[in-house]
Amino acid sequence: MTQTIVAPKQQQAQKTTRQLYPNYKVIVLNDDVNTFEHVAKCLITYIPNMTSDRAWELTEQIHFEGQAIVWVGPQEQAELYHMQLQRAGLTMAPLEAA
Repeated sequence: MTQTIVAPKQQQAQKTTRQLYPNYKVIVLNDDVNTFEHVAKCLITYIPNMTSDRAWELTEQIHFEGQAIVWVGPQEQAELYHMQLQRAGLTMAPLEAA
């Protein structure tokens, strides 16, 4: 008698694909209301690790170019910084994916 041996079905290797969450840009817009000092102070207060020199560079960029990206990172943090800057009176662009 002949015995047939059936090999077990090969399991297809499951590949795990990692998709990273997109980063979001926090953008401050120029306006005719806020002073340079106020904008720089808000950036130092609400954006982590913001130095005084960097805050002034961004403030000048906002004034002369009309806007500046002041922070890029995960959505939840971006929403927080956006809200804080807006509540402080800065004119904000809507959050956008980076």
